[in-house]
Amino acid sequence: MTQIPSKSEILAFIADNPTQTAKRDIARAFGIKGAARIDLKRILKELEEAGKLTKRRSSYRDAEDLPPVAVLEILAPDADGDLFARPLEWTGQGAEPRVLMLLRSSDPALGAGDRILGRLTLDKTEDHSHTARMIRRIGTNPMRILGVFRAGSEGGRVLPIDKGADKQWVVPAGATGGAKDGELVEAEQAGPKGRLGLPKARIVARLGDPTAPRAVSLIAIHQHGIPDHFPDDAVAEADAAKPVGVKGRKDLRDLPLITIDPWDARDHDDACFVEADEDPANAGGFIIWVAIADVAAYVKPNTALDNEARKRGNSTYFPDRVVPMLPDRLSGDLCSLHEGVDRACIAVAMRIDAQGQKIGHEFHRGLMKSVASLNYEEVQDAIDGQPNDKTAPLMQEIIRPIYAAYAALVKARALRQPLELDLPERQIILNDDGKVTSVQFKERLDAHRLIEEFMVLANVAAAETLIAKKSPLLFRVHEEPNPDKLDALRDVAQASGLVLAKGQVLKTAHLNRLLVAARETEQSELINMATLRSMTQAYYSPDNLGHFGLALRSYAHFTSPIRRYSDLIVHRALIAAHGWGKDGLSPWDIENLSDTAQKISDTERRSMAAERDTTDRYLAAFLSDRIGVEMGGRISGIAKFGVFVKLDETGADGMIPIRTLGREYFHYDADSQTLMGSDSGTLIRLGQRVTVKLIEAAPVTGGLIVELLTLDERNMPRGPTVTRGKPVRRKQAGAKAKAAKIARKVKRSRM
Repeated sequence: MTQIPSKSEILAFIADNPTQTAKRDIARAFGIKGAARIDLKRILKELEEAGKLTKRRSSYRDAEDLPPVAVLEILAPDADGDLFARPLEWTGQGAEPRVLMLLRSSDPALGAGDRILGRLTLDKTEDHSHTARMIRRIGTNPMRILGVFRAGSEGGRVLPIDKGADKQWVVPAGATGGAKDGELVEAEQAGPKGRLGLPKARIVARLGDPTAPRAVSLIAIHQHGIPDHFPDDAVAEADAAKPVGVKGRKDLRDLPLITIDPWDARDHDDACFVEADEDPANAGGFIIWVAIADVAAYVKPNTALDNEARKRGNSTYFPDRVVPMLPDRLSGDLCSLHEGVDRACIAVAMRIDAQGQKIGHEFHRGLMKSVASLNYEEVQDAIDGQPNDKTAPLMQEIIRPIYAAYAALVKARALRQPLELDLPERQIILNDDGKVTSVQFKERLDAHRLIEEFMVLANVAAAETLIAKKSPLLFRVHEEPNPDKLDALRDVAQASGLVLAKGQVLKTAHLNRLLVAARETEQSELINMATLRSMTQAYYSPDNLGHFGLALRSYAHFTSPIRRYSDLIVHRALIAAHGWGKDGLSPWDIENLSDTAQKISDTERRSMAAERDTTDRYLAAFLSDRIGVEMGGRISGIAKFGVFVKLDETGADGMIPIRTLGREYFHYDADSQTLMGSDSGTLIRLGQRVTVKLIEAAPVTGGLIVELLTLDERNMPRGPTVTRGKPVRRKQAGAKAKAAKIARKVKRSRM
């Protein structure tokens, strides 16, 4: 009689022979034949049910171990740049194995979420249990879906929250993750994409009620993947930080520096002070002091804080919350230049002449004490003759010299001719419950402009210093507009009766002439919008390609290190270039400068998109109780599928679906950005005044649907209406004739 092996013997054999784990391999190894195979099958089944073995097709393996070949999902690189993966088919009871990827030079670049087929080798260390070589890539990051869950009899569906998206996802009964009907959820694609029917998904996170107060920004945070929680080690580093003393620094505490920020600002990056230049050779000139928070003193290279700051790239600002780049212990406390407390800073003293031209500058790593934290409005009121108790004592020594220096910088700005766009900035006002109470347009004050000019000057000084010292740095680059976009701008200008000349090297001065010519016309907002759209997007780069919009040869962000990682890099470069300490640019920073530039450029665009989507959702919520109301606006965009209208009162963008534009076919011309009616010849173009009626407002998606009523004060014919009526009865003549023909057929009978 054949001896049946014990369960432990079978497990030992599978562990020693990972490539020979089929039932026949096990039977051959133990000499099991004939009817004894039934007993072996039973034992294997018992081991499987007990969780000791896992069956894959016809092979068995230890449930607590990985097969020699497995599907792996790539994780994000760690601080050292090593790439790890996790097995997708792990069924063990212990901690999930961590796999170190050993990539060859011929392997394709892998990113977080990519799926590969890998060959595994057991290699237990402190940070991983296996190593893996890539066999082939089999997939990329599974699609993530953010939407509203609608429960059904068996599972449910996820409805999209993106504007213009109509794809729904089916959630099987076992993949709902406990989500309730109407909840905002995050899901991911489950299984292969089918050719027929709706795609399947499984819910991975429940995010709560999408209509709850302050849920709008939460939607954007999850939709765009913005990190909103700091890891424990980063928080621990921030909490352990101590104030920096004066040792090794220039003592600037006697300098009456002030901060000027929005009234609701929590952090203060920059402070300024102006004094007359006593050098007889610079009569009428000034020395402008700009002091910036020394974040580099607290956020050292390659620490948990630094890794998290680089990952975030920048702070993200929503109407109801801020997602900061640094923990509040630093951003709102130790790094912030609060009134009356000692704060570490990097300061630059810039000498300008009476015409506002910078004739010299010098950087210092110092310790400062702000004498006042002011907001823009109270500073403007003070210079306009209405100082309050806080600003009155500062008028002669601080505020008037600041405005005098600004007047000189205005002269230099007029010669330099940076791009002078005039686009109103919306401000959404929320109540304590997170509901929109009003939408206002921010007033541009001289107080805003002078701080901007001071910061631009300081950023230029930082770039020039680091170029002179041949130090690596990140430039803020804004390239010249694309010729095709300029042609589109010329078409818009020509349609508005204005001219942007061809055949010349484009300068910002040429664009400014166009903007000035449009200023007193009804087309002013249109020309400003079209000019903005013709511009390329600014980005960060280790290569100096200039800044077209500011009309500057070299420019680097230096003045906001609390909220921008690029500025922190520039601070470290200044520290290293001046030999101020060991917390300057690290070799890793220098080696990965291009990668950092790309990463923070991407995070900046991510934040902009999230902020824009949040604004759209808040505006849709604000207008949701005004369905059927007529509103004025101006056409701001034209596409194949419809027309976009910027509403006057709120600045919100509503869409007119092309199917509602009358009862004729409209031809779309992409070059001229127009729609023309095939029958009437009605021309719809950018900038036209319209009256529309609000048809639909969807706060969850931020979408607004409007109906066009008047175009340049001319009534438009109503679009096709969809009515539900009785179905049209088909004519019976054809059916009767067919029946008669069949009746006349001769039936054949079998003889």
